[in-house]
Amino acid sequence: MSISGSLSSALSGLTAAAKAAEVVSSNIANATTAGYSRREVITTARAVGQTGQGVSIVGVRRHVDPVLLADRRRAEATEAERVARSSFFQRLEAAIGTADSAVSLGGRIAEFDTALLEAASLPDSEARLARVIDTARNLASQIGGAAEAVQTARAEADDRIEADVDLLNRTLAQISELNGNIRATYAGARDPSALIDQRQQLIDSIASVVPLREIARDDGQIALYTTGGAMLVDGQAAVFGFDPAGLVTAEMSIGAGSLSGLTLNGRPVATSGSDSPISGGSLAAHFEVRDQLAPEAQRELDALARDLLERFADPAVDATLAPGQAGLFTDDGGNFLPADEAGLAQRLALNAVVDPRQGGGLWHLRDGIGATTPGLAGNAAGLVALHAALTSARTPASGPFMAGARSFAALQGDLLSGCVSDRLTAETEAGYAAARAEALTQLELAAGVDTDQEMQSLLLVEQAYTANAKVIQTIGAMIDTLLGL
Repeated sequence: MSISGSLSSALSGLTAAAKAAEVVSSNIANATTAGYSRREVITTARAVGQTGQGVSIVGVRRHVDPVLLADRRRAEATEAERVARSSFFQRLEAAIGTADSAVSLGGRIAEFDTALLEAASLPDSEARLARVIDTARNLASQIGGAAEAVQTARAEADDRIEADVDLLNRTLAQISELNGNIRATYAGARDPSALIDQRQQLIDSIASVVPLREIARDDGQIALYTTGGAMLVDGQAAVFGFDPAGLVTAEMSIGAGSLSGLTLNGRPVATSGSDSPISGGSLAAHFEVRDQLAPEAQRELDALARDLLERFADPAVDATLAPGQAGLFTDDGGNFLPADEAGLAQRLALNAVVDPRQGGGLWHLRDGIGATTPGLAGNAAGLVALHAALTSARTPASGPFMAGARSFAALQGDLLSGCVSDRLTAETEAGYAAARAEALTQLELAAGVDTDQEMQSLLLVEQAYTANAKVIQTIGAMIDTLLGL
């Protein structure tokens, strides 16, 4: 090989070694950086005619397992969906209260039951009658508070939908812009790895919102689709539309036009069911909480409130009541109309006639809501009838309860049992989804940067650099010798 050929080979080796050292150093520095993929310099032999002339740098390869990456993203979307469902059922159970809760609906019922029994045993005691009023008020407040917690969960779900939509729109626009930057970088024969890493981080940031499918395009570009088939990025970025409601009440729904659905590029899309293109992530879960899970819980609480109200509005329980007149409990102070059951749990209130705070008299508990004058102080018949109304078996007039007559406490137990069962199922599913997502994340990390291996590679790069530098140094010495002759 000629001196010029040797010098060319050594210089190309130095260039390749310098690039390799740069890449290895980047790998080590970013070993724990989210979204970073290990790089490797790809080289090939360079020849002029039949003579070798060193090496050429072909490019920098990113090591990514597309199958593992896709599985991990789908697992994160599933985890986000299951966690959102689990959180709602945990919140509902806390609002209703379990047996070990400091304050629970079951406890309020038991207190009311006991207060009625104590008052019936001593009907002339105003203290015991006042205890009945306090426990009845607490019971109505507990039911209303649980229903308020449900509507608060709906309002928060509406807010989170807005946040998810904003994140999607902003991120998809950035991914589309990066696609263009990566294409331009390829056209300029530059390394786009840093831009591709940045794009991967952006995709990962929305992977839990909707399940994604990534498709490679020319010049390093990608297209993004949901697993349900909706186009998110393919050249241009898609745009989601959503109008937040702010305040959410029991009567509001998509069907009534009082709550917003979801649009994609101006066209409505299903947010649930097999036809939904977004099912499987946090966005779909928030819609499910707002439009299905919370309304179902509200209907159960409304049915529970109706059963309580109607138990004490029966003339067979209180002979002083006129047909249709409110009994011990009222619909916001008035008579209850079955057509207005939605939101009844929040409107359930103690009858002002028996409440001294509202100008009523305690004696009405003993003598009847419709009584005009106090009766015998020792007459316990009315209080006994009230207790019987609470504990007697009655078939609920509404609600998704199992058929059959039951006491009010048993009806509340059915509601709580269903909530606990839903919560346990949701927690199990969320735990499994979280474990799967973590396992896939660890597999992805294991296939990433191995710092020990990178340090060994760096030693080899240094040796190659030293060898090429030695060749150049030797050639320089030879030239100096020749010039000195």
